[in-house]
This record gives sequence, C-alpha cells and structure tokens, in this order.
Amino acid sequence: MMTLLMFLAGLAALVAGADVLVRGASKMALTFGISPLVVGLTIVAFGTSAPEMAVSVGAVLDGNTDIAIGNVVGSNIFNVLFILGISALIAPLVVHLQLIRQEVPIMIGASVLLLLLGWDGSLGMWDGALLFGLLVAYTVFLVVQSRRQNSQHAEPTEFDEELRPVDPGAWDGKWPVQLALIVVGLGLLVLGSDWLVSAAVVFAKSLGVSDVVIGLTIVAAGTSMPEVATSVAAALKGERDIAVGNVVGSCTFNLLGCLGLSGLAAGATGLPVAASVMAFDIWVMLACALACLPVFLTGREIARWEGGVFLAYYAAYVAYLILAAQQHDALAPFSAAMMGFVIPLSLVTLVVSVLRRAPGH
Repeated sequence: MMTLLMFLAGLAALVAGADVLVRGASKMALTFGISPLVVGLTIVAFGTSAPEMAVSVGAVLDGNTDIAIGNVVGSNIFNVLFILGISALIAPLVVHLQLIRQEVPIMIGASVLLLLLGWDGSLGMWDGALLFGLLVAYTVFLVVQSRRQNSQHAEPTEFDEELRPVDPGAWDGKWPVQLALIVVGLGLLVLGSDWLVSAAVVFAKSLGVSDVVIGLTIVAAGTSMPEVATSVAAALKGERDIAVGNVVGSCTFNLLGCLGLSGLAAGATGLPVAASVMAFDIWVMLACALACLPVFLTGREIARWEGGVFLAYYAAYVAYLILAAQQHDALAPFSAAMMGFVIPLSLVTLVVSVLRRAPGH
C-alpha cells in the first residue's frame, strides 16, 4: 500500500510539475516574441515530456538503466497509439502542414538514429552528446524559422488562439514570476521522478516482471499523463493543432533530449539497451512513427476510425508484453494472429484509404 501511495504521489508531482513548468516557460517564451506554433512544438511539448526526462535520468543515476530506455521507447509508442488514438476518437484531428512536411520526418529520423546508435547494445556518452546536440540544433532551427515566418505573415494556427500574448498586468506576466514557476516545476519533477522510479522498481520485483516491461508500460504511461491531459483537453476544445503538435514534439524530445541526457548521465560506462528492446520494442516505436506519415497525408487528418485502430494496436502491444513476460501458452497463437491477419488487414485498409482520398477519386 505504501508503495502504491508513493507511485501515485510521484505521478501527481510529475503532472503538477509539468503543468507549472509549461505555464512559466511558455509565458516567458511568448514574452520574448516566440511564435505560438513554435511554443507548442517546443516549450509545451518539451515541458510535458519533462517527466520522461526526469524519470530516465533519475533511473540512470540510481542504476536502473532498463527503466530509462523502456520509459522513452514505451512513452513514444503510448504517445502515438494511445494519445493520438483517443484524441481522434473525441474529434477527427486536422494536421498542420508543417507537421507533415517537417516535424514527422524529423521524428522518424530520430527514431532511426536511436536504432542505429543502439545496434551495438548500448548508448555511449558520445551517443548521448550527439542526441542532445541535435535537440539543441533542432530547437534553434525552429526559433529561427519562426522569426522568419512571423515576418512573412505565416498561416495562423490554433496555437495562436491558445497561446495569446502575455498580459503584463497578469499575476504571471512578469519574468521573475515566470522564472519562479519554472524552478518550482523542476523541483516537483525531480521529487516526483524519484518516488515514481522507486515505486516502479518495487512493483517489478514483487510481480516478477523485468524493469524493461515496467518501464515500457506503467512508467511510460505514468510519465505520459501530461501529454494525455494536454492533447485530450485540446481535442475537446477543438484545438487540434495542439493535440497533434504536442505528441509529435514530445516524441522527438523523448528521443533526443531524454536519451541524450541519460546517455551523458551514464558516463563512460554507457547506457545498456536490453536485447529484447532492440529485437522488438524499438521496431514497434519506429513503425508507429512511420505510420504517422500515410495517416497524416490522407486528407491531412486522423479520422475517428484511424484513432480506433491506433488504440486497438496499443492494447495488442500491451497484451503481447504481458503474455511474453509470463511466457503464457497463448503467446504463440496471439502472435500468429497479429502477424498473419491483423497487421496485413490494417495495411490493406490503409492503402485503400490512401487511394480513395487521392485526387481524382
């Protein structure tokens, strides 16, 4: 019971910390004239991914490296399949053109890079430095691009409505208050990540489940709660650019930022990548990233039925992990059904959908 309370308290601290951090950071960014779309893709998306960073780096420092890797890979799978799925069921998600042309390919590229860097079974300190350096370059590129687009009166987005200019008379309109919010948010994230990881390790040992599986499921879903709250709330309010941009930006930040800092924190010993993750889970994560392109391109929206398919696939993925962890007798027939029927049927349906929405049909 105490472990469960620690887990829930850690989760609450992570959600609260991310919310406070996003408020302070987004207000400060708007104070300095950064466009709402870039704030959504960077500050909001990165802020809601701060729990993943806190948990992954904390897990590395505590010696629980499997949780660090599993948390990031599992969070990206959760973000695409569960969060986009449930958001699309609430309201079909219209996708901003910049996401299709630029942000999704970058997310796919980061996924492929992780696969290549982890091929030797570990992420070294230089691998971490490369990933984090790419995150810095990506952020600088977005800011520069935003300033150029602002001068050219770029196409407005729903971020423009959600992230209005800061009112200097508001309680959070002054930069000292915004800085204080950032510091408080970071403090809650550090505290929450410590409680969450400690509780997750106890759960793993008591249930006889590996740290990798706990990281891929419970910790990944837990640290993704800010993304769930942000995207679902945005979908309910009709702010669909935010719902999608938050997920895509968070996935990129998880790969470059969370694993970059985790690799640096691991030092010369490196960050081991479990063989099971390299053999299966990273490929699932890459498939999720690749699935976004044809889905987004078919009419620039995620339809409700596509959201339902995403959710069904996430349920199947979790079911597979549980069956594999227990070496259950149902694992073989379940895998055969997925590979021989469900996945091929989904691919055919996707191709038909693309052809039906193509010009002239």
